[in-house]
Amino acid sequence: MFFLPTVDPALFHRDPVDPGADLRLRYLGTAGFVLEADQHTIVVDPYVSRCGVGATLFGRLVPDEARIRRILPRANDVLVGHAHYDHVLDGPALCHHTGARLIGSSAVGMCGRAAGLPEDQIVVTAGREDIESGPGIVRGLPSLHGRVYMGRVTLPGDITSPPSWPPRFTELRHGQVLNWFVELGGVTMVHVDSADFLRDEFLDLDRAHGVRERGVDVLCLCAIGRAHRPDYVREAVELLRPRTIVACHWDLFSTPYEAEPRLLPFVDLPGFVDEIRQAGCRPVVLPFDGELGVRAGVG
Repeated sequence: MFFLPTVDPALFHRDPVDPGADLRLRYLGTAGFVLEADQHTIVVDPYVSRCGVGATLFGRLVPDEARIRRILPRANDVLVGHAHYDHVLDGPALCHHTGARLIGSSAVGMCGRAAGLPEDQIVVTAGREDIESGPGIVRGLPSLHGRVYMGRVTLPGDITSPPSWPPRFTELRHGQVLNWFVELGGVTMVHVDSADFLRDEFLDLDRAHGVRERGVDVLCLCAIGRAHRPDYVREAVELLRPRTIVACHWDLFSTPYEAEPRLLPFVDLPGFVDEIRQAGCRPVVLPFDGELGVRAGVG
């Protein structure tokens, strides 16, 4: 991996968490986050197993249950934006040990069933509905999967029956893609786990929750593939008016969780940070397990 660059430490946000924060946000690498407020925990797209290249290409993808338990000791709900392995693999194992619900598309639900989750821990949504999550609300926003290498979508298609488990990575097609709106602790967040979105869905979110007038507090925005989505950052900022943008899905997720993060090929993280700043938002890059405290209406 010596030929893949590491991240300039100067890019990382390392300020202490605001003790008056309404919500604590922790980064898990890839597109994963932990959101905590009011004694309630929502985990989004957890993938801490980070299977190596050999297992990914030639073997089966086995969740690292010991690491999942250590890094993610609690969860009430687990949101999965699409069914590629680097988004869905750890979700069922996390739900098994915490009792959390797995919330996502029908393809994500099939993965939960394959992993042996009972039906009462699986919530399938096509988006456009508010789902109560403890004291908060989550809402799926129908989206598209971003185009990445050579301008193509990786493993397109759906999962219409439970795959084998542990799965091979080719079995995990993306299915319906959902971005997420979360309101927890009075803080609003939108999570975009693949570098695309549908403008009309963000406008529908505005009609449902009035986000353009007050803006969302945090936008978690996927870095890889942004070059293939014209006006990606500018349009997201225009539609959601975020106070802070947290960069995600910039790291090479075949490296161990405990290792120094390396950039995915073709991800220009400093350029992404500059683009966010030019759009008028505060950019934040968190190291693995790095935390950000967010106050409602402040970001």
